[in-house]
Amino acid sequence: MAATALGGTAHADKLDDIIGSGTLRCAVVLDFPPMGSRDANNTPIGFDVDYCNDLAKALGVTAEIVETPFPERIPALMSGRVDVGVASTSDTLERAKTVGMTIPYFAFEMVVTANGKSGVTSYDGMKGKVVGATAGTYEAIALENQVKAWGEGSFRPYQTQADVFLALAQGQIDATVSTSTVAQANVKSGKFAGLSVVGSAPFDTDYVALFTNREEYGLINYLNLFINQQVRTGRYAELYEKWVGGQAPDLTVGSVYR
Repeated sequence: MAATALGGTAHADKLDDIIGSGTLRCAVVLDFPPMGSRDANNTPIGFDVDYCNDLAKALGVTAEIVETPFPERIPALMSGRVDVGVASTSDTLERAKTVGMTIPYFAFEMVVTANGKSGVTSYDGMKGKVVGATAGTYEAIALENQVKAWGEGSFRPYQTQADVFLALAQGQIDATVSTSTVAQANVKSGKFAGLSVVGSAPFDTDYVALFTNREEYGLINYLNLFINQQVRTGRYAELYEKWVGGQAPDLTVGSVYR
């Protein structure tokens, strides 16, 4: 009886639940090329889409891509609509109070994109201008803080990256800060006339993590090992070349971990 009482009732954790269900539901942002978007047939494509598919394959289940705008990523997890976020989510300490975050699976460098009529030719040139970015993102938080520090100009938040670049092309804002991957993809798309990347932004490299419920240690450990395997097997570099091009950024932080 004592042994039975101590043993308690065994129950499955989230990792077991996913494997048992046969489906992995991934929150993915689909207005954030080349990380996530839709092709001409409305099929989800991008680095994050492939990454979710790879994770599902490793688990032996089917991937379900759940389109999730940036502000809804964590609410989608908390409400039970998704199992894992594969959504270019910065690994901030504030977010880690709410969800469990993995080691970085991708790293972004930040650049300034401007409307040619704005006169903005550098990061410092945004001072006193109207700027904007996607609400809730790393770069939006940093840019809004910078505008406050400058004491002039204004910051406008937008719901999606597409909204930001449309506002920029229409002259509603003068410039934006985004990842270099997003900036180049939007400038090259031909959808937004008069825009160009004018320089780098002095923000730290944005390391992004997968996320799930913070109490799911078994799943978090599995996700960390999966990220490790993606790098070790060369798959991370392969996906980076496919969707971005060039040498994949190092996912380690010097003097911190290797």
